[in-house]
Amino acid sequence: MPRIHLGTQRGPTTPETLQYFAQFGVEGIVGYPPSTKPDECWKVADLIVLRELVESYGIRLEFLPLPLPSSLISHAQMPNIMLGKSPERDREIDIVCDMIRAAAQAGIPALKYNMTILGVVRSEPTRGRGGSTYSTFVYEKANQDSLTEAGHVDADAMWERITYFLERVIPVAEEHKVKMACHPHDPGMPDEGFRGVDRVLGRVDGMKKFIEICPSEYHGFNFCVGTVSENLKDPANEICDVVRYFSERKKIFMVHLRNIRGSFLNFQEVYPDEGDVNLLKVVRALKETGYDGMLLPDHMPNTVGDQGGKQAFAFGYGYIKALLQAVYEDD
Repeated sequence: MPRIHLGTQRGPTTPETLQYFAQFGVEGIVGYPPSTKPDECWKVADLIVLRELVESYGIRLEFLPLPLPSSLISHAQMPNIMLGKSPERDREIDIVCDMIRAAAQAGIPALKYNMTILGVVRSEPTRGRGGSTYSTFVYEKANQDSLTEAGHVDADAMWERITYFLERVIPVAEEHKVKMACHPHDPGMPDEGFRGVDRVLGRVDGMKKFIEICPSEYHGFNFCVGTVSENLKDPANEICDVVRYFSERKKIFMVHLRNIRGSFLNFQEVYPDEGDVNLLKVVRALKETGYDGMLLPDHMPNTVGDQGGKQAFAFGYGYIKALLQAVYEDD
């Protein structure tokens, strides 16, 4: 019977990293294709080789990332999709559709992506437990001085660009049975926006609207518990209801499991055991609503002397393993 299981999206997908994952009991991963450049469309044969390499370590290749990462628009690999420029965005969307087809032919069941202009917005980091460093957002301290190259983008413009993409991509995903998991905007912003941009996927009502645009079992979220918690006024008491809403509708395809201290417009990303959210309750809510995909540690603090974040993520893997053991102890 399928169960929630430990995953990761650390890269690159090499024998060395796969051995590291296997040692900590990672069961599924977001792999990284031979090329992440949008002008170099994925080759099915290369993806099959990648999948077989992952499987040789007893791990499943469950997702690939599209070249639509969580980058500021000036660093985007496919900028025209979110700039709303045609016909350039049509060419980029055609490449995405080809990537969906290639993933399907290679036996890779899901893709993850972002639809962002601002990227991940943070202010200065803060000191944490034992001298570690926490990624932090304090709205009043964040750089708000200038517009991005996208200029002013209100909610209507954002929804047009998102809808334009989904209406062309989700039918292809449905045809080829590839799930498309979008990450919410990190973090949410006030209604007036930030640097001229309205973050429509940075609030729960926007996430609800998003899943209704193209009703399909292949259209859903890379649900980030940390990001959604950041967008709530009272995350400790609200997050499980949000989890249940999307999980009951089978719209959660992958879960980033991280914790925060704080709330909307003022938070730190902390170790999973010291945040405001009870992650055990979150995992129980996922199990009770039928979720059976990956739980991935995400945005772990920067730990002193930890080259490449391996120690911090090892802590995250162990923590998730313990949560799953607690949730399934009576099964």
